[in-house]
Amino acid sequence: VLTGNTMFDGVYQKVARETWTVSPYEFCTQSDFEKLKSDPDYYFLMIVTGQFRKESEPGIEMLGLFKGGMGSAEGVNEMLEVATIPFRAVADPEGREYVMLPALLKVIQQLTLDCMEKDINSFTGLSNSTNKLSSTKQMRIAIANEDCSDEINNNYKLIYGRNGIEFMDVEDVDDLMDEGAANTLVSYTVAPLDAVVGSYCYKMLINCEDHTLYMYRRHRIGKKSPKGLLVEDFKKIESARQ
Repeated sequence: VLTGNTMFDGVYQKVARETWTVSPYEFCTQSDFEKLKSDPDYYFLMIVTGQFRKESEPGIEMLGLFKGGMGSAEGVNEMLEVATIPFRAVADPEGREYVMLPALLKVIQQLTLDCMEKDINSFTGLSNSTNKLSSTKQMRIAIANEDCSDEINNNYKLIYGRNGIEFMDVEDVDDLMDEGAANTLVSYTVAPLDAVVGSYCYKMLINCEDHTLYMYRRHRIGKKSPKGLLVEDFKKIESARQ
């Protein structure tokens, strides 16, 4: 389902043609979606907003696959959700979503297959990806400084840098993803621009070569848990790689 944003939709269509392989597909407008959404023979890949109880307005957008038919009259929220993954902040997105879109489309396809084959839900499927961290001992992990929370000071970066973790500017991390760097995982976090207590921050590590998701974690943002990668995330990465 196209968004109506000409610039984004052009990239969206190009990336979909290059990466979507699990089923036949066609592009449709929001108006087409409204006409087709009651048909149970259709599935719809859409960008939807997510809002939590304490948020006054939606803070992030999700990339989601939904089944037509049941619940469609009440809107997307009542349709069967097959798979969703955090995509970008609603307000003032940084543009990284363009670089990450091919990987996220690959992830959501694999997540869909996993949910169908293993009879699990989308959240469980994403969380299970973190189990793959134990196989990354010889892999390079590139973390964007901008993906780190305020907890991660220079001392922590020195400590974690001894275990194959590199901290760098976000542009350099995105270049690694763009060029499909070998044997490399990169970070990608999604959180509201103006996060409030009760908002969620989503944290991912994605393989640049084959776009496999190797880590998916989230935490509720609060005074003791600011948005971005936390110390506990790096402890999880380190313990899995030892």
